[in-house]
Amino acid sequence: MKSPNFLLDQIGTTIFTVMSALAVQHGAINLGQGFPDTDGPDDIIMAAADALKDGRNQYPPLTGVPELRAAVAAANRRFYGIEVDPASEVVVTSGATEAITACLMALLNPGDEVVLIEPLYDTYLPVVRMLGATARLVRLEPPDWVLPRAALEAAFGPKTKLLLLNSPMNPTGKVFSADELGFIAGLLHRHDAYAVCDEVYEHLIFDGLSHLPLMSLPGMRERCARIGSAGKTFSLTGWKIGYVTAPAHLATLIARAHQNLTFTTPPNLQRAVAIGLGKDDDYFFALGRDLARKRDLLGAGLRGIGFDVLASSGSYFITADFSPLGFEGDDVAFCRHITEHAGVAAIPVSAFYPADAPTRYARFAVCKRDSVLQEAIARLGAHFAARRAAE
Repeated sequence: MKSPNFLLDQIGTTIFTVMSALAVQHGAINLGQGFPDTDGPDDIIMAAADALKDGRNQYPPLTGVPELRAAVAAANRRFYGIEVDPASEVVVTSGATEAITACLMALLNPGDEVVLIEPLYDTYLPVVRMLGATARLVRLEPPDWVLPRAALEAAFGPKTKLLLLNSPMNPTGKVFSADELGFIAGLLHRHDAYAVCDEVYEHLIFDGLSHLPLMSLPGMRERCARIGSAGKTFSLTGWKIGYVTAPAHLATLIARAHQNLTFTTPPNLQRAVAIGLGKDDDYFFALGRDLARKRDLLGAGLRGIGFDVLASSGSYFITADFSPLGFEGDDVAFCRHITEHAGVAAIPVSAFYPADAPTRYARFAVCKRDSVLQEAIARLGAHFAARRAAE
């Protein structure tokens, strides 16, 4: 028989699926996959339930219901001072992952080059390759994840079509500074390139920092497609509602890509998310504050066990170096070990690199109930205490 698509055939089952299945098999606390273990706000959920009964359950508009497009435009103005036409510059998608794919489809031709920053979300590279583009990888190094400006500049060239930027960044928790974003903006302008900005953790930022969209910088409005996620902002990851803000000439093409991926997105969920985006400032402030407290709870517990916990300024995650524990094996072996023997699942950070990855780091999700995080700390602590006692 003829072989199937070789790119998809090479990807295999994702590490997130593997570790989640292993967690279920061993009754482990799942701090691997990034989703909260409680539902989002009751009023948004009730709005979605009520909307199921209001007689508007047929195909909504391709680009999204007017209420949500208006709410996305209002949120851009409210939080970042970005003026957006909801009729022509917003596209609602079935999740941010689809939004990323639709943006890449809209912008890339075979032979184009894309600058990607490692470590990177596992969807980015396969989609770039399936579209016939070439990835130019630039690596951030732990523990500080400093932007290597010379390497980034060297990655740009005559064929560079776009940069895919994730801030706040998964898995590092890095929030790119205004100075770093200004440097990136200069490269995009110099090379006449676009940016696809994965900003799904835009409201999940800690320590008094604030999110600065690349799109808001001078000269970047026409070069950027900015992606947000209701799943992350409202702790409703299963809803899969994403939204893209882009200049009209790009939004038209992104909508055409969306048309050929999912065409449209459940209308009741869209209308509920529109209500959510209109919540008062206290709601959005509390997101980062509460998650920072959970980050500190888990981070302190891991340090007490012996991990070296890296700084995280945003997202659902913290990264920990397990080498001080004396474990012999790489990060994949370590994450399997603690899932099977300590009853706590994590994700090996090497999963976020295509090759030559660092192998002593594990990513832990902090977006869980305090009692769950405390139990995870207790399990890991007891396990490694027993290992030390047996040595």
